[in-house]
Amino acid sequence: MMSIEQGDALPKGVLVAADGSDIALPEWGAGAPFVLYFYPKDDTSGCTREAQDFTALMPEFTALGVNILGISKDPPAKHQKFTAKYDLTVPLATDEGALMEALGVWVEKSMYGKKYMGIERSTFLFDASGKLVRAWRKVKVPGHAAEVLEAAKALG
Repeated sequence: MMSIEQGDALPKGVLVAADGSDIALPEWGAGAPFVLYFYPKDDTSGCTREAQDFTALMPEFTALGVNILGISKDPPAKHQKFTAKYDLTVPLATDEGALMEALGVWVEKSMYGKKYMGIERSTFLFDASGKLVRAWRKVKVPGHAAEVLEAAKALG
């Protein structure tokens, strides 16, 4: 498992947007600060709350010139349903695993004694040059989006 440290550049990779188009990284965020947040699964309680919280704060992130992208392994069609069901404005993308591996968020988890691989809820804030400014790992959803917004404000 790889990982990323403060000051490291975002690794190259390609994600799939909810509309099925490719999102090339780090070009996607080039020239502006950006947030990548990784979450386990569309339409589950914690992931829904997190997406709603980022959606609620989107106008403030936009005013700062900060882009946001939510990422999971769910397919684009599921992202579209999730977005429509909750009227989300935060863009979502699919990662088949390469970026998750590079950032160290694809980890072994355990539930009811059963071990499995899954996404560790994590958020990464990058500056306009694509360098990592801050990473949040093992994120707890309540208040998280607001905390990321405060860190984004500190960039300016």
